[in-house]
Amino acid sequence: MTARDGARPTGASSASTHGVALFCRPRNLVGLATLCCLLWGSAYPAIKGGYALLDIARSDTAAQLAFAGWRFLLAGGLLLVIARLMGKPVWALSTGQWRQVALLGLAQTSLQYVFFYVGLAHTSGVKGSILNATGTFFSVLLAHFIYANDRLRRRKALGCAVGFFGVMVVNLRGVQGLDASFTLLGEGFIVIAAFVLSAASIYGKRVSQRLDPMVMTAWQLAIGGLVLLLGGLAGGGAIAGWGLGSLALLGYMAVLSAAAFALWAALLKHNRVGQVTVFNFLIPVFGALLSALFLGETVLEWRNLIALALVCGGIWLVTTETAAAPAPAPAG
Repeated sequence: MTARDGARPTGASSASTHGVALFCRPRNLVGLATLCCLLWGSAYPAIKGGYALLDIARSDTAAQLAFAGWRFLLAGGLLLVIARLMGKPVWALSTGQWRQVALLGLAQTSLQYVFFYVGLAHTSGVKGSILNATGTFFSVLLAHFIYANDRLRRRKALGCAVGFFGVMVVNLRGVQGLDASFTLLGEGFIVIAAFVLSAASIYGKRVSQRLDPMVMTAWQLAIGGLVLLLGGLAGGGAIAGWGLGSLALLGYMAVLSAAAFALWAALLKHNRVGQVTVFNFLIPVFGALLSALFLGETVLEWRNLIALALVCGGIWLVTTETAAAPAPAPAG
């Protein structure tokens, strides 16, 4: 049977219907997806600040993984507490659902993060940022083959291309980091990380059809974060020098991860993959803007403004294409 994208169960309660409407309204989709990308973009200067406060060297991958493990483990724990306070059944998962959230956590949080950090250590930050943006293309292509009503059309392809060009523009300052070299441990691992994240996100969309997105996100973050933490510690990545500033920064990163991943999972559950994932192009733009702001650099540079305009144009092309496209034939 062909998978249906965002199918709604019949006989849903009024609360459930209200939730679907909340995440499906175009204005809400744009606002919430942009908020998620803004939060993820703020993680760039936050991570750099954390490394500086904790004296984590750029080459110390084990310590970086341990730091990320604490971040995601705390984010998952925070979401579990919130979900429990809201009366959600955080422990009432079937055996199959436990396997699903465990697999999702290992892929979406642990595996892709390991690939990304190893790859980033073997390539330039410029190439890493650009190649990581290929995840949006992977998501759109995978959705084309999985979901009957999320086909790749010319307008959507053009929107992705325009958005990707915007990501390249925002990295023009480091153009010296761009070359034709390609290694498996460097550029190859960055692309693999992008693919793993895209595939895991689509898998998470399917899991969320039968499991509350907040509960699903909480467990996948906690499980994935625990694996990262244990892996980092096993590799000798012990972190010392915790202080009030570093703990506060870690707390902020846990909160932003919990909020962004939970909202993103809900958006993916109720919308087409292409409508949501195209907003990922905003992450490096927000990351560059916020990094410049907090590092005391000039924010309103031409490259930032042009990149933002291109990314927004790409998003507009994809979202309007989806709205204007004729309704697909029923799947299955």
